[in-house]
Amino acid sequence: MIDARQHGPWALIAGASEGLGAIFAQRFAAQGINLLLLARSGDKLDALAERLRSTSDVEIRPLVVDLTTPDMLQTVAEATEGLEIGSLIYVAGAGGTPYPLIDQPLDEAMLTINLNVVGQTLLARHVGKGMAERGRGAIVLVGSLGCVAGSKRLAVYTASKAYTQLLAEGLWAELTPMGVDVAGLLIGRTGTPKLQRSEFGKDSAIPVADPADIVDFALENLQDGPIIVPPDLQQSFEALRSMPRRKAVNIMTKSLDAQTS
Repeated sequence: MIDARQHGPWALIAGASEGLGAIFAQRFAAQGINLLLLARSGDKLDALAERLRSTSDVEIRPLVVDLTTPDMLQTVAEATEGLEIGSLIYVAGAGGTPYPLIDQPLDEAMLTINLNVVGQTLLARHVGKGMAERGRGAIVLVGSLGCVAGSKRLAVYTASKAYTQLLAEGLWAELTPMGVDVAGLLIGRTGTPKLQRSEFGKDSAIPVADPADIVDFALENLQDGPIIVPPDLQQSFEALRSMPRRKAVNIMTKSLDAQTS
């Protein structure tokens, strides 16, 4: 659970404008933790900040920033100057249009890598040092069950999610002895606005999780890292991770075919 003494006084949420990020913001605000909210959409950030201010007394600072740009870290460093960031929630992520890698536009492939890999690495490094020095804090990196096997037409995306899993595991090994909670949250198909905009296979039989349930699960179990998986996905995660790689890749590709064709 969120503990303001352990996970405050400020939470930095990257990808905060809607979906999981906005719900994480609501949960932290309800616990009296101030918020630095990062996203590209200024209008959505301002609307979220206004809603949160109407229901809580915390300080909220929206920061419009593209997490894929070279100056992102400098922008965030300036915005966090003098703030004690007690929690980092990295929700931002990109999947891109389903393409075989050889046909995928290079800028789209690099955007996925920059957002899913580089951005979370830079921010975890930036705020993690202060957490380690204080002996408290939390880092939650939102990943995907797609981390356990590659998939046709999603090679870059699944590779980037494997990075998220391994980064969370490494940070957990480094930072938990220093008092910092670290968890990689591996989710499946979740009913966010982003999914609704990007859904390719309308007839997919894969269940859709409630975003609020996912956030509450993460916050209730963030001390149980390095990897936390919602109960309904745990069996699939363990099975895919343990089976022969060719079989895992074929199952992953087939299960996502309706969404990626």
